[in-house]
Amino acid sequence: MRLVKTKENKRLIELSYEMMLNAYAPYSNFSVGAAILSENDKLFGGCNVENAAYPEGTCAEAGAISAMIAGGCKTIKEIYIVSKSENIVSPCGDAGKKLENFLQIKPRSFYVI
Repeated sequence: MRLVKTKENKRLIELSYEMMLNAYAPYSNFSVGAAILSENDKLFGGCNVENAAYPEGTCAEAGAISAMIAGGCKTIKEIYIVSKSENIVSPCGDAGKKLENFLQIKPRSFYVI
């Protein structure tokens, strides 16, 4: 299923791509960006950040969640996750659990693009 860009999700999609371009992935060369829409309709972004102490880096989803919490919000209405891969890339187990803790809508408003 191809995601259709609408007026409502345009900024989330753009922010997720901006975040991906800011990723620091010198070891895997696998950049990921995430964009969150919070319960207050605020936007937050995150990117993956690798370091030499693999696997102790930060995933894009965790970075976006941290930004959301630091911004005073507690709940994810929607999240968009993007990478340069031609294949669908799902969050790792750790990120999936973090998302489960903060996503409010069921079924989940979770988009991997």
